[in-house]
Amino acid sequence: MHKCARRLLGKRERNEKREKQMKTISRDELKQKLDRKDNFLLVETLPATAYHHNHLPGAINLPPESVTSLASQILPDKNAEIVVYCASPT
Repeated sequence: MHKCARRLLGKRERNEKREKQMKTISRDELKQKLDRKDNFLLVETLPATAYHHNHLPGAINLPPESVTSLASQILPDKNAEIVVYCASPT
């Protein structure tokens, strides 16, 4: 197999593994986690002004335009449970 094709396949396999580790939870499930004081990082992906105006208790802000550049700095523990909350109409 060509070296480039192996690299692409490896990347696809890593993405598939990552997708298996991600799970969508409902707002009610998030509220339960907050009420139980579960150990997890809560990240809101809001523009800075919206975050400062109103955000969930204990949330860390990671503005959408900064996810790529700031995620590894703000979320250094790759084994931590992270819940990402995006305020959107859907």
